[in-house]
Amino acid sequence: RSRWMDRTSPLSGLTMATPIGTAAAARQAASGYALRALPRSERLTPLPGTSTDERVGAFLNRQIEGDWPYLWIDATYVKTREAGRIVSVAVIVAVGVNTEGQREVLGLKVGASEAEPFWTEFLRSLNRRGLRGVKLVISDSHEGIKAAAAKVLKATWQRCRVHFMRNALAHAGKTQRRMVSAAIGTVFVQDSADAARTQWRSVADQLRSKFPKLGALMDEAENDVLAFMTFPRAHWTQIYS
Repeated sequence: RSRWMDRTSPLSGLTMATPIGTAAAARQAASGYALRALPRSERLTPLPGTSTDERVGAFLNRQIEGDWPYLWIDATYVKTREAGRIVSVAVIVAVGVNTEGQREVLGLKVGASEAEPFWTEFLRSLNRRGLRGVKLVISDSHEGIKAAAAKVLKATWQRCRVHFMRNALAHAGKTQRRMVSAAIGTVFVQDSADAARTQWRSVADQLRSKFPKLGALMDEAENDVLAFMTFPRAHWTQIYS
């Protein structure tokens, strides 16, 4: 658990600082992050007869209390041994920030793939444990995540800016990617949502003749990439990705 420090927001007094990336959290969780996130007293003085699996299980199944307006969900793939074979499995993770500015890993699950039913059951398990008050879900544009989030959480969805930029740059040649990145980056330094949308469309039109697929991608992604701009201005740099 950690507190976000830098700015005070009108959103229930929430204070903000730079969050950990969810993919990074997933990798940390896969290597024991959940155990390290236990309270210090539990880490230093484990209960007699309590195994590591039991302690991690208790952490991942604890009751979730309070409202969590911002939720990041993501996945990574790791290798594991099953029946004498090395196989790749998906580790999915949810990281939330509550109205007191506390950031926590709220859930972790391992499965064969990132299919929609897997994500749906994962998010429903968070709801059963008490997750509530989610206003914005930040993730990549994986169809399984989007469908599950819409079905279970009914919150605004924010397409991760970092993932979007990777998708966008894939439509430009290697020698032109710096220019494309700089052009799109001008959107995110605008002072208002209206100005950002105007700049987004201007950049899309400038790039369209040379990169038609990129222009089409920007047309399709505008609302999702700029969704964070309906939230407090002080939070923008923390919740766009």
